[in-house]
Amino acid sequence: MTHDIHIVGGGLAGSEAAWQLAEAGFRVRLSEMRGSGERTPAHQTDHLAELVCSNSFRSDDAESNAVGLLHQEMRALGSLIMRQADAHRVPAGSALAVDRDGYSAGVTAALADHPNVTLVRERVDTLPDGPAILATGPLTAPALATAIGGATGAEALAFFDALAPIVHFDTIDMDIAWKASRWDKGEADYINCPMTKDEYLAFHAGLIAGEKTEFKEWEKDTPYFEGCMPIEVMAGRGIDTLRYGPMKPVGLDDPRTGRWPYAVVQLRQDNAQGTLWNIVGFQTKLKHAEQVRLFRTIPALRDAEFARLGGLHRNTFIRAPELLDSTLRLRTRPNLRFAGQITGCEGYIESAAVGLMAGRFAAAELSGATLAPPPVETALGALLNHITGAAVAETYQPMNVNFGLMPPIEGRTKKADRKRMYTDRARTAFAAWVSPPPPAADRAGISYGMPASA
Repeated sequence: MTHDIHIVGGGLAGSEAAWQLAEAGFRVRLSEMRGSGERTPAHQTDHLAELVCSNSFRSDDAESNAVGLLHQEMRALGSLIMRQADAHRVPAGSALAVDRDGYSAGVTAALADHPNVTLVRERVDTLPDGPAILATGPLTAPALATAIGGATGAEALAFFDALAPIVHFDTIDMDIAWKASRWDKGEADYINCPMTKDEYLAFHAGLIAGEKTEFKEWEKDTPYFEGCMPIEVMAGRGIDTLRYGPMKPVGLDDPRTGRWPYAVVQLRQDNAQGTLWNIVGFQTKLKHAEQVRLFRTIPALRDAEFARLGGLHRNTFIRAPELLDSTLRLRTRPNLRFAGQITGCEGYIESAAVGLMAGRFAAAELSGATLAPPPVETALGALLNHITGAAVAETYQPMNVNFGLMPPIEGRTKKADRKRMYTDRARTAFAAWVSPPPPAADRAGISYGMPASA
């Protein structure tokens, strides 16, 4: 063999797993089918760790937000995904948003240049016989998906994920729109497009009546993930659902009137140059022509030109609590680990975090050591516990990291204090887990938090 471990899939999870193993001194074969003449319904480039939906890694607040805490833990473990996200950050208030092209190009270059990584542009149709991590994501190629189904003995689950449109900045009418953050907190990082009541009601009606993409027969009865709900599906839940969701006007004073609009469409910067902005929360399965027609009824977007229109693709994931052990190994074939969205985690950073853990578990195993799973009090441990132990397999659904996945704080506390208590407790548990490993000569049979480089 010319490698110590084979990683299949070069998305966020596979890229992060490859980096962790390579940095630990192991030889990695990283297989990515994009670039070999293969495509997926969602990707547009051959870059590793491409972001196919939003360009946001969500909140970077590590004091009161579970996602920000996950960011912090991953940075402490030398995450490549976080390093490149920080290097290509664009303004987004307290959120961590990135220039998507610069970020993915940075990930690709870092792995392609690493002496321990062999990047191979190939489609893998069968399960590897040696140590491997399967990080093929929600759009796993059919042949490999069939092989996974044969090895798991369980039917894969699926849900739909939707893409939001991206608008060219110079086609937004800034005489109508304005830049601001809600309640004027932080920098004015969002473009706000106001709508009157009549404009909103007409837009709502257009969403309901608009022509949508038809489901294929095998896609019917597949549930949406709640955190990425198409806007027309949200609209169908009630006339004011959008005004309490992505079109909420609260805390946004229109400088032309001094008052909150009836509804607001928000756009967030999508690249470093500020030339592209994505419409926040506007994931959709409307047909492309219908999207252009309807979104141009938003006054500030009446002349909008779109760099990308919204779309919809099917995501597939396994019943991880039933199939995987606490270190992400397939119980029936322990040479295989799974990582990323195929495990049923949801979100960019969660996918990368599971890749990070899979890489570290594999590195420990290859070095003959034992890596204890991160404590459930940490963001990493809470996410891992949801995937491998906490959920009921029959009703298992994708989940973003959140404080609800952690053990509850005992006693009565104020809501604001409780979040800080979660993060303080998590940092204490994390610090204990990553205590330095013993010297190489004393490693045998000892469990520790950070596997040393081989």
